Amino acid sequence: METALTEDALLGGRVRLLQSRRGYRVAVDAVLLAAAVHPGPGERVLDLGAGVGAVGLCIAKRVPDCTIVGVELQSALAQLAQRNAARNGFGDRVRTLVHDIARPLPAELGQFEQVVTNPPYMAAAAADPPPDRSKALATVESSADLGRWLEVAAGALKSAGTLTLIHRTDRLEETAAHLVRLGCGALTIKRLPPAPRVLVRARRGPPSVGESPPLVLHKPDGGYTEAAEAILRHAAALDF
Repeated sequence: METALTEDALLGGRVRLLQSRRGYRVAVDAVLLAAAVHPGPGERVLDLGAGVGAVGLCIAKRVPDCTIVGVELQSALAQLAQRNAARNGFGDRVRTLVHDIARPLPAELGQFEQVVTNPPYMAAAAADPPPDRSKALATVESSADLGRWLEVAAGALKSAGTLTLIHRTDRLEETAAHLVRLGCGALTIKRLPPAPRVLVRARRGPPSVGESPPLVLHKPDGGYTEAAEAILRHAAALDF
């Protein structure tokens, strides 16, 4: 293995992935997002901001009869995503293309039943970017801000499709406003205490907001709760 990379495990070792030893590394957010997505038989999933492919790999492991297309700005990460798909035996179901979503998605991709995304959490105006360029691009908005990110996601949805995303709790109001503007205002929210994160499920329809029971991630001693362990270690679906 290249010395600049590590091989790491997700879902209790069910998924193995290569990622950079330095810079941005996969966090539990990717696993939680994947667990919240429930593709039907034969459905296509679009993963915007795929990175090294963690979300798509976790979905592919849990749901054997769907296909995933990842879109990633950084070519080095997209190449790792392709390698990771092959290493996990998903080369025929998971693919990643290099594309900047500041530009329209390639028309040949068509539309999807499911769109998932873990956008950069920090607005450029409010961020102090990390010195590592790859990490900065993954965590701070650059060529596409949150509004553009969600515009692309909504535009890739079929009429009855579902958009699922994870973001910072303090940007929930902003996220909801964008989704309402884009016609995807039928929202369900799931909070993840004590983490300052929230999962949002959006569908086309008039504005409405429902709250799914929160998923408490940590016990008082700091360890994961049983519900969180089931998702993070044992590939359980997240009840939304």
